[in-house]
Amino acid sequence: MSDAAESHLASAYGRLLTLLADSLHVDLFLDQVVRVAAEVVTPAVACGLTMRRDGGAFTVASSGDLAAKGDEIQYGADEGPCLEALRRGRVVEVDDLRADRRWRRYREHALRLGIVSSLSLPMTVDRETVGALNLYATEPGAFTEKARRNAVAFADQGTAALAIILRQADQALLHQQLTDAMASRSVIDQALGVLMGQQRCTATEAFTLLRQASQRRNRKLRDVAVEIITQVTGESPHPAPRFVTPRQQS
Repeated sequence: MSDAAESHLASAYGRLLTLLADSLHVDLFLDQVVRVAAEVVTPAVACGLTMRRDGGAFTVASSGDLAAKGDEIQYGADEGPCLEALRRGRVVEVDDLRADRRWRRYREHALRLGIVSSLSLPMTVDRETVGALNLYATEPGAFTEKARRNAVAFADQGTAALAIILRQADQALLHQQLTDAMASRSVIDQALGVLMGQQRCTATEAFTLLRQASQRRNRKLRDVAVEIITQVTGESPHPAPRFVTPRQQS
């Protein structure tokens, strides 16, 4: 690994440690993890984080709409690289989905979204795979050997940070926070869209503004997001509709 890559990963790990110190809520920590991952593994267009609960799986954070929908397709089809990484506890790579014949039900709808390659990395805590970090790209062969090394290194760092949170949190509280994280994700994304339009900034810059407002007011990130949307639309936000495949609709 080059000195530049090592420096980039060290910086990312430092950001994770800062998040551990600053994050009072699991949802804020998870949201930042996927955003940092998408920055570290540069070919990735978007990153999503899937976690296991009650025998199922759901997305607790995503850095973009592509990742959110890519994850949701797999839940509806009950197959795909993310679920395989979660179920088998191993890294699953898709080099070119157009030529990949695995996961037939997932493949068709993912290609329509523009997903061509992906990398799913299990997050294992105390010998149990509790989640999977899912990186999506719109070009074939996006995840080179260097990109894979960076992704694996970051996933290891993120898993270590996640393990600290899991061990410190009361299980009942954690369960509720993860539920809140799923419900809050779409509301936060809506607020980021509003800020991007108002401030003419990137998603990363919008999230920084939202986080600063949350800290300044000593309020949860979701509450600030709700306030922003209500001020603009005149009504409280509603969670985005769940993405379903034609198979689910039939």
